[in-house]
Amino acid sequence: MEEISHVLWAHRTMVKSSNGDTPFSLTYVTEAVILSGESELLEERREQAAITEAKSKRQMEKYYNAKVRNTSFKPGDLVYRNNEASRAEDTGKLGPKWEGPYEVTEALGKGSYRLKDRNGKELPRTWNVSNLKKCYVHKM
Repeated sequence: MEEISHVLWAHRTMVKSSNGDTPFSLTYVTEAVILSGESELLEERREQAAITEAKSKRQMEKYYNAKVRNTSFKPGDLVYRNNEASRAEDTGKLGPKWEGPYEVTEALGKGSYRLKDRNGKELPRTWNVSNLKKCYVHKM
């Protein structure tokens, strides 16, 4: 119990990487002691912290969005569909992960597509782009 106050004090006075300030300094404008003349700087420090936080979030968003591939298909494109998403059969861990090829018959927007198989039979539901990948080898 004697350690709790020390731990809380350490947490409040530790510099956070997202904005470069301590929670204590953001709340009270100064480090651990408030001087009466610095209370008007409180709003300015909070605005600066908000700007720094927004910049940090933009950098994180840019990092994660760099990994996203924008994929779209046109009617007539050949695609494979994810075997796990279709749940057609459980092939086990060594089975194929993709099945097909299928032909895109219609692009419905927002990444959803209608497909048909090699025999020309329309598949009963729509498929999301995250469960499809381009087929370059097979011809129908």
